[in-house]
Amino acid sequence: MKKIYVLSIIGLLFLGAPVYAQAADPVVENIIKEANENSQLERLAHELMDVIGPRLVGTPQMKKAHDWAVTTYGKWGVDARNEAWGEWRGWERGITHIDMIYPRVQTLKGTQLAWNPGTPKGGVAAELIVLPQVKDSMDFQKWLPNVKGKLVMISMNQMTGRPDYNWEEFATEASFKKMKEEREAQSNAWNDNMKRTGYNSRTIIEVLENAGASGIVSCNWSKGFGVNKIFSARTKKIPAVDLELEDYTMLYRMVEYGDKPKIKIVAESKELGVVPTYNTIAEIKGSEKPNEYVILSAHFDSWDGGTGATDNGTGTLVMMEAMRILKKMYPNPKRTILVGHWGSEEQGLNGSRAFVEDNPEIVKNVQAVFNQDNGTGRVVNLSGAGFLHSYEYLNNWLSAVPEEITNEIETNFPGRPSGGGSDNASFLAAGAPAFNLSSLNWSYWNYTWHTNRDTYDKIIFDDVRNNAILTAILVYMASEDPYTASREQIVLPINPRTGERRTWPEPRSPERKGGIDE
Repeated sequence: MKKIYVLSIIGLLFLGAPVYAQAADPVVENIIKEANENSQLERLAHELMDVIGPRLVGTPQMKKAHDWAVTTYGKWGVDARNEAWGEWRGWERGITHIDMIYPRVQTLKGTQLAWNPGTPKGGVAAELIVLPQVKDSMDFQKWLPNVKGKLVMISMNQMTGRPDYNWEEFATEASFKKMKEEREAQSNAWNDNMKRTGYNSRTIIEVLENAGASGIVSCNWSKGFGVNKIFSARTKKIPAVDLELEDYTMLYRMVEYGDKPKIKIVAESKELGVVPTYNTIAEIKGSEKPNEYVILSAHFDSWDGGTGATDNGTGTLVMMEAMRILKKMYPNPKRTILVGHWGSEEQGLNGSRAFVEDNPEIVKNVQAVFNQDNGTGRVVNLSGAGFLHSYEYLNNWLSAVPEEITNEIETNFPGRPSGGGSDNASFLAAGAPAFNLSSLNWSYWNYTWHTNRDTYDKIIFDDVRNNAILTAILVYMASEDPYTASREQIVLPINPRTGERRTWPEPRSPERKGGIDE
């Protein structure tokens, strides 16, 4: 089994890796100067996040984003095109309005879930009901007729809306410990009760709809102030909305106290039939090795609770800005430079998997793929992704990057291949050297990943600017490298759970007809 070393870049300079001293390189100097003195990041972020907004696959906003990227690249003199690779259920979010109408009037904070049918023109108004405590599945079936004509609350009533870090800062040690114990007991009891119904949190939704519920109300709290995860609906005809915790728990208490609260949901979404889905590809043709490729990679789509700023607007900005700078400062690369803005990553890496499946000749001749996805922070980790000699060429390319950027980065050589998670995995499965530029999280997982708070104001432009510099220089160095990057793979270790040796990920075909009933 190969040992895996985690070392800082600076440390590696003294440990025998073949990193060569770099004289002052005017291209590198110009890349850095252009990024710092003529950055287009703020303007691009405004146009993409503020004006176009979220980019859910199958929506008009997703198509607008693809067209905007092609137009923007054209202004920079970069050839770009939209490549159709599949079809998706067309859907457009409209106005969502959720109001408590009894026992008093209050506008509530929440939204309709994606791909949910719109309500009738006058909306849907009904009393709320919560899931009962049941002895077993028979007991649940006896209760089920109670949902007819009601809006059913399907999420646990959280006992606190304060994140743990807030408790840790202000509560006594005993109080914090007590809260966590009570919350764990509450969660266990909720999960056990759900099992006794005979369903889980997903399958129970269809059962409630078929039993005549007027709608589904959930709260997918993300363990931060005012923040919820927003995904897709699982109903076919009735509204499904997610309420922020403060309003959801208020309504839940009202139900438990017998106040019989009623709410009204107006959701003006539109079904748009079957629509094509795309990748946007931009290209700077290689001058010496045009049939070899260095690829910049970032998924273009997002969920639509917010505007997709850090997932993956910032990755998109990094790749667009790097491409703009490279076109200006390195217009005649040795190898062809491609950037892929992938569609439908959020539903299973579909855009990048389609590109890999449809372009075997390109993938076969990839020098390197640099992918960025997870948030707005500066890059702090780079893995060799399971390529045995990755420490040689990656270190050589990194040696041209300013120390104030590489000082922040830890490397993991040779690393292991990713089987999923982001679009680099699509290329890795086909054997192409693909590397994820992993970022400092800036509370990404709780506050912006797939949430209603993933918006422009969360972008840290200094970090994004550094990532654009890093990416542009890595692409430049990979393009100029006289050697082809080795694809030799490590021998993967034994899986302790199975006792068998792990294997390299296999290519997977994309979903090319998403959300379409056949």
